[in-house]
Amino acid sequence: MFLYFYPLIIKSQNKRFMYEYFKGKLVEKTPADVVIDCNGIAYLIQISLQTFSLIKDQEDIKLYVHMVVKEDSHSLFGFFDKSERAIFRQLISVSGVGANTARVILSSMTTDEVFNAILNDDAHSLQSVKGIGAKTAKRIILDLKDKIAKQENVSEIFTESHNTNKEEALSALIMLGFAKQAADKALQKIIKTQGLSLSVEELVRHALKIL
Repeated sequence: MFLYFYPLIIKSQNKRFMYEYFKGKLVEKTPADVVIDCNGIAYLIQISLQTFSLIKDQEDIKLYVHMVVKEDSHSLFGFFDKSERAIFRQLISVSGVGANTARVILSSMTTDEVFNAILNDDAHSLQSVKGIGAKTAKRIILDLKDKIAKQENVSEIFTESHNTNKEEALSALIMLGFAKQAADKALQKIIKTQGLSLSVEELVRHALKIL
């Protein structure tokens, strides 16, 4: 008797992807990959340092995934949020930038830093990543700047991520005893002066210095 598995096909941005996300028990975790047990089936998923730091000590996790198919291998790359996956997919669409190179970029820079480097023609920041030379950095910017700027859904994902960080930081400050209005004003000031790439912890830390 043969059992056939029909994977869920997800359509996104006019492309079709086999898997959208995996949700299950975290069995193993290293800075390079994780093993997730999904109802008795364990999946090895490669991750960036960015995702590794966000997973922390969670026992049950959900990772958005992208599957890379080659002649000799099928590899899963996992991301803590959709914004990182969106930038990953954009990066691997650039000639000469493979999945591992994209993962190195996202391990060396935050999603927001990559996003802003592309939009602001900041080749120097991209070149700070090991293995990324001047030509590759310029090619990434040339190929992706207009695409990213025109994709409203990607912008919405980034906005959602920023808003989530701000709301979590605001909740933390309120629990620490600060007035909501004052805390919100402080966070707005920090985001305006230091950009959108700060984590929840960084937002709270900076806010404590000015409240």
